[in-house]
Amino acid sequence: MAPKLLYFVGTAGSGKSTLTGAFGKWLKNENYDSITVNLDPGCDSLPYEPDVDVRDWVRLSEIMQEYSLGPNGAQILAADMLALNIGEVVEVIDGFNTDYILVDTPGQLELFAFRQSSKTVVEALDLERSALAYLFDPVLARNPNGFVTSLLLSSTVHFRLPLPLIPILAKADLLSESDASMLKMWSCDLEALWSALCDESIDAQTQISLELLQALDTMGSTAELNLVSAETWEGLREIYVAAQGALEGGEDIDR
Repeated sequence: MAPKLLYFVGTAGSGKSTLTGAFGKWLKNENYDSITVNLDPGCDSLPYEPDVDVRDWVRLSEIMQEYSLGPNGAQILAADMLALNIGEVVEVIDGFNTDYILVDTPGQLELFAFRQSSKTVVEALDLERSALAYLFDPVLARNPNGFVTSLLLSSTVHFRLPLPLIPILAKADLLSESDASMLKMWSCDLEALWSALCDESIDAQTQISLELLQALDTMGSTAELNLVSAETWEGLREIYVAAQGALEGGEDIDR
C-alpha cells in the first residue's frame, strides 16, 4: 500500500504537535512505520524530532529579518514560499518507505486552511491518499456556543480542503468523564446540542449558534467525535481505524 498522509489541523493551542508526536509513537509501538513532517516555519521547538522539517527551506525568523516583516506578514510569505519549494519537499518525503506520513500543520489555522498556497501543498503531496484529523479544543468546545463554533471551523476547513475528515476531541484527559461524554453526545445527537443551546440565555450569540446549527445539520457537517489524549494514548487506535477506513476501505496495514 502507498503511504497515507494524515494532516493534524486545528486552532492554535489545540495540541496538534503533541498529538502528531504521540500518534507516531503509537504507530511504532504497533509495528507500523511512519514519518513526521513539520509544516510550521515559525515553531521554536517540537515535542518530536521531525523527519522532514519545513524550516530546512523556510524559517520565519529569517523571513522577518530579511523582509522587515512582522510575524503575521512573515507567516503569509512563508506559506507562499513553501508552496514554491514544495517540489523539493515532496522529493525528500518520497525518499522514505513508510506506512504513514504525519503532517503537523501551522499553529494558525487560517494559514493552512484559507491560503491557496496550502491547497497547492496538499495537492502536491497527493490528495488521493490524504485525510484530515481535525482537533476540537476542549477549552472552546466545552460549552454549547463554543461547540457550535468548533463545528463551524471544522466544516469550513473541510469545505476548503475536501478530504476525509476525522473529528477529534483533543486533550480528553483534561475533561471530567461527564463533560467528555456530553461533548461526544453533542457530536452525534444534534437535538441534545440544540437543547443545551436553548438552556443558555437566548442572547444574540446563542441565536446565531442556533441558526448555524440548523445550517450545519442541513449540510450534514457533523460526525461523532473521537475522544483522544496524547498523554494517556486514549483514542489513538480509533484515529488509526478511522484513517484506514477513510483511505483503505478499513483494511489493516500488512506488517
